[in-house]
Amino acid sequence: MDKLMDNRWFIKILALLLAVLLYSSVPHTGKKFSDVNVPGEQTTETIKDMPVKVYYDTANLVVSGIPNTVDITVKGPMTHVQSAKALRNFEVFVDLTNAKIGKQKVNLKVKDLSDKLKVTLKPASVNVTIQEKITKEFKVDAEINRSQIEEGYSAGQPVVEPNKVKITGAKDVIDRISYVKATLEEKGKLKDTITKEARIQVLDKELNKLDVVVDPGTVKVTIPIKSITKTVPINVVKKGTAPSGVTIESIELDENEATITGNEDVLKNTENVRVEVDISKISENTTLTLPVIISNGITKVNPQTVKATVVVKKSEEKTLSGVPLKIRGLADTYKAEINDPTSHTINLIVNGPGGSVAGLRPEDFTVFIDLSGLKEGSHDVKIQVEGPTDINWKPDKSTAKITITNNA
Repeated sequence: MDKLMDNRWFIKILALLLAVLLYSSVPHTGKKFSDVNVPGEQTTETIKDMPVKVYYDTANLVVSGIPNTVDITVKGPMTHVQSAKALRNFEVFVDLTNAKIGKQKVNLKVKDLSDKLKVTLKPASVNVTIQEKITKEFKVDAEINRSQIEEGYSAGQPVVEPNKVKITGAKDVIDRISYVKATLEEKGKLKDTITKEARIQVLDKELNKLDVVVDPGTVKVTIPIKSITKTVPINVVKKGTAPSGVTIESIELDENEATITGNEDVLKNTENVRVEVDISKISENTTLTLPVIISNGITKVNPQTVKATVVVKKSEEKTLSGVPLKIRGLADTYKAEINDPTSHTINLIVNGPGGSVAGLRPEDFTVFIDLSGLKEGSHDVKIQVEGPTDINWKPDKSTAKITITNNA
């Protein structure tokens, strides 16, 4: 060893070997590290309510049967699955750009999703109907809730502006349209003419709402509202006969007019309402509360009751004797003989206001029998009386017996 250590070449070779060994044991700064492949954890997630996009000729076609959303199940590395669920940065779509009109089954597809994920769609395919899109013009009818009209008012014919709209949709849906209505949504009772925007509703004959596009979607609706009331006088109607010795001098109401509500035709033909006063039960001045009586077809009256002040006068009674009985209406070819009463006079029992009765005389009354149309023979004829209007009377005889003979 001593000899080797003394050898200059041995030392050089040994130093070279040590240098190579040292170089190989220290990492070089320019060397690249390689990735180490460690298998990642696999997972499965369901992404719910993913929107479905449809590609088709929207200007000329209508597509039905495509769900708005689908559920999609993704399976793959956890990081990719979690990213897809959180970002939802992919698209579920149906491509109908080259589809023909009619019914057909199509598959749902996914794009912009990592190719490391496996996808399951639910549903994976759907049955669609592709139809021609058409546009047709329809008249709009206004619809109002009649129960919203205030009592005492009526709604006239609504005015719609514009009164026609264009409706676009699938041909078979357009053919099903039965009603195009502008529904006025208003809260509270209505008693004044109203103008408001109303939304258009398109319905089939069973009142199902149809999936169409309406242009314009709203219209202006004017509903004329007017009062259906009328003011009429209140008439006083006397019922019965005043008790003996009582004269009704006046009946005054605290309200002389009433406002009535009802159908327009009924109001047109109604000129008054009435209160009925039963004078048979009145013997002195009194005030009565009476209902206002209305005819059929009148639904409401205001006021419903009135106060009637009745003023009476005590009457006097006396008998007028020897009032002559006269003959009227006898033809010139006949003559008549009064057989009963033989005196050709009757007595009158009269009653009325004291001041009027006291001065009465037989000459104030005309008592007669009317023989118009009677022929020869014996007859019983009714005795008739004419006298002052504020006086009541009663003859002591109601008929006269007469004999008619030929004047020749």
